[in-house]
Amino acid sequence: MGALLPVGALGGRTGRGAASMGGVDEDHRAHLLARYRELVLDRLPARGRAEGWAVQVDHCVGRVVLDNTLGGAWREVLPAGRGAAFTRLPPEALERAVALAERMDAEGAPLVAELDARSLAWRGKPPKRTRGAA
Repeated sequence: MGALLPVGALGGRTGRGAASMGGVDEDHRAHLLARYRELVLDRLPARGRAEGWAVQVDHCVGRVVLDNTLGGAWREVLPAGRGAAFTRLPPEALERAVALAERMDAEGAPLVAELDARSLAWRGKPPKRTRGAA
């Protein structure tokens, strides 16, 4: 699969189908979903394992992205439904999720640790201990 463009590189959305997904056309939504999959299911977990991040597997990266996008534990915020949670995000939330995943890719371990701690707090869990901590 070819390289995907960052979300911001696409510019405005106009033309046929632009209002079909709450102002986001179907092609743009498909791009966002593909970008989310690329980052959350592949790139970020691979970097996490290679660089020793706080989260290193795809479902944990997804939890961090979704919780921080939605402002709480995603299962408590996002209505239940069929399919993967990220496919059920409203258009604006999907854009925010992809932007956050891109920011995690750009900023790396410090941001990931901060976002993971926030996600765990929303779920009533203690933050992870960092390497070298007492």
